[in-house]
Amino acid sequence: MGHVRARLRSDPMKIEVRARANQPLGMSPATFLRDYWQKQPLLVRGAFPGFSSPVAPDDLAGLACEESALSRIVVETPVRARAQGRGGDTPARSRWELRTGPFDEAEFAKLPKTHWTLLVQDVDKWDAEVAALLDAFAFLPRWRIDDVMISYAEDGGSVGAHVDQYDVFLLQGLGRRRWQISTDPAAPTAFRDDVELKLLAEFTPTHEWTLEPGDMLYLPPGVPHHGVALGACMTYSIGMRAPSQSDLLGDFVDHLIETLPEEARYADDDLAPANGDGEIDEAAIARVVRAMPWLRIGDDGAGGPKHAGRVDRERETGGCSGSVSASSLRTWFGKFITRYRAAQIAAPPPRRLGDAAFRRAIAGGARVLRNPWSRCAWMREGRGARLFVAGEAYPCSLALARALGGDRAPTLDGTTDPRDLALLRTLVDAGHFVLARTPRKGGRP
Repeated sequence: MGHVRARLRSDPMKIEVRARANQPLGMSPATFLRDYWQKQPLLVRGAFPGFSSPVAPDDLAGLACEESALSRIVVETPVRARAQGRGGDTPARSRWELRTGPFDEAEFAKLPKTHWTLLVQDVDKWDAEVAALLDAFAFLPRWRIDDVMISYAEDGGSVGAHVDQYDVFLLQGLGRRRWQISTDPAAPTAFRDDVELKLLAEFTPTHEWTLEPGDMLYLPPGVPHHGVALGACMTYSIGMRAPSQSDLLGDFVDHLIETLPEEARYADDDLAPANGDGEIDEAAIARVVRAMPWLRIGDDGAGGPKHAGRVDRERETGGCSGSVSASSLRTWFGKFITRYRAAQIAAPPPRRLGDAAFRRAIAGGARVLRNPWSRCAWMREGRGARLFVAGEAYPCSLALARALGGDRAPTLDGTTDPRDLALLRTLVDAGHFVLARTPRKGGRP
């Protein structure tokens, strides 16, 4: 699933407001939820008037030394590269280092004077005054709030330009921080591949502010942002819990497994004689569906245009419509049933057969022998097939699937399809199959 993006309103809305005595958000909670929540950013000046951080920097550092505290330190090393043809220096990509706690007090003394940030999660579980800040967010379901993370940064400290996949309120607790955000719906979201952190490869801000203590910036999911400390500062991040689809599904399946009786199994009392070629036919797939009666199977769109509402829902859910597509179920079962219960992996041959020797062996009628640890099966797919070998799926011709999926040791001298030959080469190189010369009649092989 890709980045969750805030659905920015097409009509112009204020992006900066000032809090009022009876409206800390600068508006009623109902108005905020209607116009801003999960829709667009909002800067609230003076949301917490006269705010004084209940946690001192030294206290936060001490908490980061606790064994059970979740803490990180991010160190940026700015890099300057010579600008060609200009005779001056221009900023280049910084180097970033991520350190994870718990930390030793001596480590803080070794940090550079600038450009580093300490972050500690779940401070609301450790400090009652920090936990009391959550009373200001009583308009949200309490179970929706994850934690209060506090960061301390020296001048220039930052965690880089990034996106969060959850709603967050960024409350300035001490000092000043410059925030830049992008509300461009087409802003690139690719990550840098040269750092451990998930930093944006490109970031062009559309808005910029300097936050003072008590100011608060709300960001919905997927809004690119970048905060930089202007001198020593502390920021309180009130983050929401937003489990991913994979988190929800994984935990639900674990819950479901606990309730299923062990004796309820795949059954095929209606089985017809097989032809020995390893095909997983439609009758088998139907039995799989019967074995999981709580699973809803949807079509793959081949039966006609989808309902418009379903299309909109799939856009919102990254392509998941609440049911499992038939093709997804088929592919999953083919992979599942060909994984061996023991953790045995086929070993590649000690010497790879050269391409010319491989072609000669196939053309010469070499037998194709399957590794006993490599389970195989196949399914029809359009005019071709999908071959499953040791939990992996490969498209191929019907003829090759039949030949490799059975228990025989076939000869494939009639195989000319370059895609089939390339697949056979891949499977031989992986150790799933070996080529053996065909014995001569009346003589030794």
